[in-house]
Amino acid sequence: MRVVESIFRSMNSRDIVTWNTIIAGYVMNGCNSRVLGLFRRLLSTGMTPDSVSFISLLTACAQVGDVKGGMAVHGYIYRHPVLCQETPLMNALISFYNQCDRFDDALHSFADILDKDSVSWNAILSGCANRKEHIEEFAKLFCEMCRKVTRCDSVTILNFIRMSTFCGAKRVREAHGYTLRVGYIGEISVANAILDAYAKCGQPQDADTLFRNLAGRNIVTGNTMISCYLKNNSVEQAERIFNQMPEKDRTTWNLMIQLYARNNMSDQAFCLFHQLQCPDTVGITNILLACIHLSSVQLVKQCHGYMLRASLEDIHLEGALLDAYSKCGNITNAYNLFRLGPNKDLVIFTAMIGGYAMHGMAEEAVELFYEMLTLDIKPDHVALTALLSACSHAGLVDAGIKVFKCARDIYRVEPTAEHYTCMVDLLARSGRLQDAYSFALDMPPHMANANVWSSLLGACKVHGEVGIGQLAADHLFSMEAGDIGNYVIVSNIYAADEKWDGVEHVRKLMKSKDMKKPAGCSQALVYSQ
Repeated sequence: MRVVESIFRSMNSRDIVTWNTIIAGYVMNGCNSRVLGLFRRLLSTGMTPDSVSFISLLTACAQVGDVKGGMAVHGYIYRHPVLCQETPLMNALISFYNQCDRFDDALHSFADILDKDSVSWNAILSGCANRKEHIEEFAKLFCEMCRKVTRCDSVTILNFIRMSTFCGAKRVREAHGYTLRVGYIGEISVANAILDAYAKCGQPQDADTLFRNLAGRNIVTGNTMISCYLKNNSVEQAERIFNQMPEKDRTTWNLMIQLYARNNMSDQAFCLFHQLQCPDTVGITNILLACIHLSSVQLVKQCHGYMLRASLEDIHLEGALLDAYSKCGNITNAYNLFRLGPNKDLVIFTAMIGGYAMHGMAEEAVELFYEMLTLDIKPDHVALTALLSACSHAGLVDAGIKVFKCARDIYRVEPTAEHYTCMVDLLARSGRLQDAYSFALDMPPHMANANVWSSLLGACKVHGEVGIGQLAADHLFSMEAGDIGNYVIVSNIYAADEKWDGVEHVRKLMKSKDMKKPAGCSQALVYSQ
């Protein structure tokens, strides 16, 4: 851009094309802060900006999230009816509103376009396809487009595939079939999008069938398939794809390292990691997971050293490192990393609170949580779960209740199933079984899960509470009818209270379901000389 600027300054006369060229150059190079200044200089010359000028300005506003600036451009357009007739400019307006997450404004702008072209339709469909709540609107617009536009292009198909992902595997298959009918399956970007849609819907077999039948593949195709198998922990299939790929990029290696780390295959993860010449933040994050599985503080320290030598500065990587130190048992290093870090955000605080919770340091976790609040960092559901877990394991009932009540009222975080589970566990551990039972009953139906009732049942066994234990068991039996462990616990609760009729009832229930308690066994190691 320096050469372009030099030429621009040396010009004795400049027309609107010249100004548009320099402004567009700044936008293309991400120098969005300079665009507004140039635009003001353009106005000061007395020249009238045209639609091309405003397209660049809208693009710059979208890239920096300047909603007010973009809306000011929108106002100018409507005050000049000639500009409203420029379809490319109106298309840019739709894209601006989409990028700023203002779909309703994008929809209104789309309705105002007099002569809609395929770009107009694709722009508004793209806005719909990014939001699950706009499925019906997408369907209506897509059908309307099919009636009014002669032929859909690949961008339309990509939007269609993306929206189908929100609707489940059946709709993805329909999108796949439609793509075959209109003849776009041969385009590699479309094929990759369908593979990704199948992966997100948990359909690795459909993805594999398509993959095997593809004539053209690229690195993205292979990475998409490995990512698909990563979601299903299918190591052998991922290895098959990895070994078949003629070319691999950094993403390929990082995906395989992550797959091995997730499946406790730490040796394989480290083998690939050492082959990766210049690991990036993603690679280090993945290998830290393998360090956690090995519980190796020494390996975590080596990763830490590499980060320092390579000057890898990333707040999320720092959070992963802090978490690794905590999970490998070195809370001191985790704390030192936390205190020495210049930038502390929600991720860092959450990792440290979680570390304290893991090590039973509940009071420190609570203190750190309130320190975070003094910095105007708003907690999310993950931070609250970590704190409630700390309170649960340390028996800080009052502190836990206070945090739970503040979640919705003050922090504007809707309680999740994990929050309810932590609260039931907290109350049950402290012997407040009736309160724990009431709390479990208050859970929204869609959040009800076996973990809550299992926690309550276990506490009833510890405290010898038969009545609430039976109520908790009834809920568990309906959720996990085949789990013999729940029946055994209830039987033991009855036996501890010498309620033999109850024991007999549970045993008959187990017999009717053809359940048998597995026999105990022991092992002895025999060493031969």
